[in-house]
Amino acid sequence: MKKPVVAFMYDFDKTLCTKDMQEYSFIPGLGMDAATFWQEVTKIAEEEGMDRIISYMYYMIHAAKAKRMPVRRSDFVEKGKNVELFAGVDTWFKRMNEVGEKLGLEIEHYIISSGLTEIIEGTSIYDEFKKIYACEFHYDENGVADWPALTVNYTNKTQFLFRINKGVLEMNEDEQLNEYLEDRNRRIPFRNMIYIGDGLTDVPCMKLVKTNGGQSIAVYQQKEKVVDLLQHRRVDFISPADYTEGSHMEQLCTTILEKMSLVNKLVDLNHQQRDEEV
Repeated sequence: MKKPVVAFMYDFDKTLCTKDMQEYSFIPGLGMDAATFWQEVTKIAEEEGMDRIISYMYYMIHAAKAKRMPVRRSDFVEKGKNVELFAGVDTWFKRMNEVGEKLGLEIEHYIISSGLTEIIEGTSIYDEFKKIYACEFHYDENGVADWPALTVNYTNKTQFLFRINKGVLEMNEDEQLNEYLEDRNRRIPFRNMIYIGDGLTDVPCMKLVKTNGGQSIAVYQQKEKVVDLLQHRRVDFISPADYTEGSHMEQLCTTILEKMSLVNKLVDLNHQQRDEEV
């Protein structure tokens, strides 16, 4: 019998790394502090009536050109090498995969982030993910970033849950995504999804996964920033952003996987009985 597939889906900034990924190398390279950079992004968004994600991508190109900072794809990837991951993240994926193997589950990891794919590519964990859904730049004939090619904002993040749910992972596969598919035939049912994020920007995804039988976890550096999410039942659990062996996060996710293993066995028995009666 084919193993049930479980999807771990992560935001990136402040979920797997300690701050917004642009703040490690890109913003300092402009000679700016993070607060000033994001204030300028907000100002542009408000004055132009622009989506804030598109605004930050526009301002990255604009500010870099003003400082004559190179913005080729390789330049962004290089900046990913300086991203600081939370403790334990570097071995987290291997450990969760091993837990899944023991429980008869196939574990897959995905990123759904408003950060930049190019910077994530430069991190040490890039190869751990089956698919990364994040913002990307278009590059001109000289290989220089000139326009957003893909934007992932706080509400359109939810489309990627359905892509993972149906197994329609490529962005150009729109017809397949919208075709009807019976729940039992979907590649990864929502009950086999674990969404991990850090706050309000992840609420649409957290709520969607939670409502449909999966598990949502808000990780934190400061507990007071996520307590409301738990109290208002927008997430199932909160946990310190500590991914080390034996941590609360590891114990929590191991227990969730144990539950998912049992639920999948019960669902298989139910389907088997129904099929026998037909």
